[in-house]
Amino acid sequence: MNLKEYLKDNIIYLDGGMGTLLQEAGLKPGEHPELWNITHPDKIISIHKAYFDAGSNVVNTNTFGANTLHFDENKLEEIIKAAIENATKAKNESINTSPKFVSLDIGPLGRLLKPYGDLDFEEAIEIFAHTVRLGVKYGCDLITIETMNDSYETKAAVIAAKENSKLPVFVSNAYSDDSNLMTGASPEAMVCMLEGLGADAIGVNCSFGPKELSEVIDRILECSSTPVIFKPNAGLPKTENGKTVFDVTEEEFAREIASKVKKGVRVIGGCCGTTPNHIKALFEKTKDIKALEIEHKNLTVVSSYTHTVEFDSLPILIGERINPTGKKRFKQALIENDIDYILNEGLRQKDAGVHILDVNVGLPDIDEAKMLKSATKELQAIINLPLQIDTSDILAMEQALRVYNGKALVNSVNGKEESMEGVFPLIKKYGGVVIALTLDESGIPETKEGRIKIAEKILKKAQEYGIEKKDIIFDTLAMTVSADKNAAKVTLDTLEYIKTKMGIHTSLGVSNVSFGLPKRDFINSSFFTMALSKGLSTAIMNPFSTDMMKAYHSYKALMGMDDNFSEYIEYASGIVTEEKLSAADNKSSKDEGLSPLQNAIIKGLKEQASSITKELLKDKEPLDIISEEVIPALDIVGKGFEEKTVYLPQLLMSAEASKCAFEMVKCHMTESKSEMKVKCPVVLATVKGDIHDIGKNIVKLLMENYGFKVYDLGKDVKPEEIVNCVIKNNVPIVGLSALMTTTIPAMEETVKLLRKKAPDTKIIVGGAVLNLEYAEKMGADKYAKDAMEGVRYADEIFGSLI
Repeated sequence: MNLKEYLKDNIIYLDGGMGTLLQEAGLKPGEHPELWNITHPDKIISIHKAYFDAGSNVVNTNTFGANTLHFDENKLEEIIKAAIENATKAKNESINTSPKFVSLDIGPLGRLLKPYGDLDFEEAIEIFAHTVRLGVKYGCDLITIETMNDSYETKAAVIAAKENSKLPVFVSNAYSDDSNLMTGASPEAMVCMLEGLGADAIGVNCSFGPKELSEVIDRILECSSTPVIFKPNAGLPKTENGKTVFDVTEEEFAREIASKVKKGVRVIGGCCGTTPNHIKALFEKTKDIKALEIEHKNLTVVSSYTHTVEFDSLPILIGERINPTGKKRFKQALIENDIDYILNEGLRQKDAGVHILDVNVGLPDIDEAKMLKSATKELQAIINLPLQIDTSDILAMEQALRVYNGKALVNSVNGKEESMEGVFPLIKKYGGVVIALTLDESGIPETKEGRIKIAEKILKKAQEYGIEKKDIIFDTLAMTVSADKNAAKVTLDTLEYIKTKMGIHTSLGVSNVSFGLPKRDFINSSFFTMALSKGLSTAIMNPFSTDMMKAYHSYKALMGMDDNFSEYIEYASGIVTEEKLSAADNKSSKDEGLSPLQNAIIKGLKEQASSITKELLKDKEPLDIISEEVIPALDIVGKGFEEKTVYLPQLLMSAEASKCAFEMVKCHMTESKSEMKVKCPVVLATVKGDIHDIGKNIVKLLMENYGFKVYDLGKDVKPEEIVNCVIKNNVPIVGLSALMTTTIPAMEETVKLLRKKAPDTKIIVGGAVLNLEYAEKMGADKYAKDAMEGVRYADEIFGSLI
């Protein structure tokens, strides 16, 4: 039976955990589970069959870490071939008579993507693609992308799956205790992006037990028009008699998930700590529950790497300033590849209150495709607003959409066949909400009826590509009134009809209406208010225009969109003009007591951090710059991270900016033959058998920025190697990382050996599968739930050593 057809009317049962069962079957600490497909096929087949027999419709192959980062190409092919054969044999031997499918399991690569890590986005796609092609070659029925804690890596994996197969793709992410991914994406942002990319089922796995993930799954159900996956752990891990066990019973596990099935969850199973008994209990608890029909939410929504922006009743502001039209300084920045100028334009508009940033870099003198791709990557690295990709160049549009970390707004398509045939395939492939201009080969109609006819043509063509009207926003084209006194009326009448009669959102480039007239803001702001009253959903506008922002806040207040007039009062009491925002070194930051260098570090502006530090070194002692400028800035960002107001990407970009300042100071001190003070040494390692070093690399970056000397031993490190480094270099602090349940014994072994050979060493442990109780039982001194907590503890230890 076809899986997609079966999914339409049935609950799909997945399998449960693999790692803990392999440990029980004899998997040694540090041994690669994927190799057991070849060396112990009978045991793998037995586990798969047990899940099928318990009621699973879909069983994942034992390939979670199978990729070219961890195995050479020949060994990888051997592993995937054997893995699919093992699962297929289990399927054929199972007593379960329900439809059964074998899924190629794909887990995270264990490395952060640029700019936060060292792995290129396209390189990540190719690594995933290699695994996908082998899965297709050896006959898997679908692809499961799971346990991803970064939206960008998730996108790379989905693109790889879609470009290299026609199989169904299930995607589930691992959420943190703040209900976001490690790199900041909310459940809504992930649904938005993944639905745009065409995932066949979307949800959550791993991290916690079903109760702790209740909020996340409810939020996904609220916004998803795609079948929802729920695959939690069997609670939290702990050690009993030397064994890893989990604290949620089979009955409790089944009961909690069953309650979500009644709310609409369609794809269910278990992750770490779950067994065939959990799946059997889940099957028995839910087999008589009728699958709820998937509700089409009909949301017009775009996303960044952190959040969504929905086009609904509240008007959305799109900042127009990243655009060379009529801006001499911006044109110069594009020609000189002055990325910092572009970034500052984005930051200033964010401070002014826009919801989305328009990004247009079209100039005859530059390679637009290269520049738009670069600007998109740089802007999304330090600003968490959704972007509007603004270009008529199809190549530039595709390159920007491909690397964009979310679901973009796209400006634009129009009624010309060439435009629709170029743009719509990109929207279908990468996702996006597209601005549609009501013009075609005949030009811009002078009447409402003419523009509506073009809108209807665009809708019909979009449907041929599988693009719904919720992903189209019509721009009814503001024409200059100085050339045609009726131009504004035609635009507004068309806008009102499309919004109220056709039920589709609308957009305008407001300032076009006033070309050729003096005091343009007078006309622009009045036209803006008129358009809002006719149903304008979003406007591309200048957020530094006081008249425009007055009109916006006044309209919201008068239309009951501003509770207690709080936004209006805040705006009116401190009107932000373009002149104020363009004051030297960002006046808004000075008002908060920040220096230019601190501001650059906090905002992640690397080039500015270097150049400001270079200037400071002319008059200030190097160590004073570190202690009075760099460390306080890092502390501000670190505190924000701990309080969940700053996300990991912002923390990492700030750390990179501070690193640039440090390097400038180091160079100066080397030239002047001065010595840089360094704190005590720290050894960092990902334990034996674990090939995921994202967490460890984040800790390394922060530790070095805080002045510690770091011995980074890498990943898959033997206990003896860690101990030898500690003893040889007299290291007082060790940080150990593990992501997988199968490598926890290796961490315990390392802690035990450190206690024996280097008893005075303080041991910090961290990783997705750990908690405080588990860490204490294995004998660690500190469980760090995130990188900043580890750094704070290391600072405490260093303070006690002085």
